[in-house]
Amino acid sequence: MTEFDRTNWARAEFGQRFIEEADIYVVERRRMLEILGSFYRHFIKDKPGKKILDLGCGDGILTHELLKIDSSLSATLVDGSAEMLERAESRLKGFKGINYVRASVQEMPRDDILRQKFDFIISSLAIHHLSSGEKKELFGRVYSMLSDGGYFLNIDVVLAPAPALDGFYMRLWREWIDERKASPGITDEEPGDIIRRYKDNTDNKPDTLDYQVGALKEAGFQDVDCYYKYGIFTIYGGRKSLRF
Repeated sequence: MTEFDRTNWARAEFGQRFIEEADIYVVERRRMLEILGSFYRHFIKDKPGKKILDLGCGDGILTHELLKIDSSLSATLVDGSAEMLERAESRLKGFKGINYVRASVQEMPRDDILRQKFDFIISSLAIHHLSSGEKKELFGRVYSMLSDGGYFLNIDVVLAPAPALDGFYMRLWREWIDERKASPGITDEEPGDIIRRYKDNTDNKPDTLDYQVGALKEAGFQDVDCYYKYGIFTIYGGRKSLRF
């Protein structure tokens, strides 16, 4: 049994519920997907023969958003859940140049598909399941897998740097969910229960944004920055240096 098999994400019903209600639970999820698309248009789209790596791909929504912008790209999607990979394959049916690898983010095999260089490596709500040391190790590997000048972008949750800020960020999150749950057809689960489950779930191991930005710089990334932040929800990343 792998580390992934011991997590909630190995259960099909857990992943299914997240997909169905992600727009409720994830603050400004649609806006973050729009930022991903803008980032791709600005930094990646005009490169020839673009190769994308989607880590912890879930149902393939990140790659799908990019394919809607640029159907010429090729993509490799990695996830530890066979159920999620099946959903991703169904979502991306009809697109060419798509590869699927069943592996958790921390246990990616070093096979031929993952030995190639990628122009853009992306991830969403997966890396916060890694320990601090595992994050550092992953960032180092991501750097080595990028082509020169390639970019890494992560959409994720982070740990507040102080208890007072954590309380405020949880309030922001609760208010967001309250607004969404006022819409018809939404489940009756209390926002406090959702936030409590996030806090109590030992699968979640968020680190501060500062720590992760520092770890990216330590791995060699340049132009490291936070591209978006709303409470604990953030987008950050960086660029692999060009060789001359």
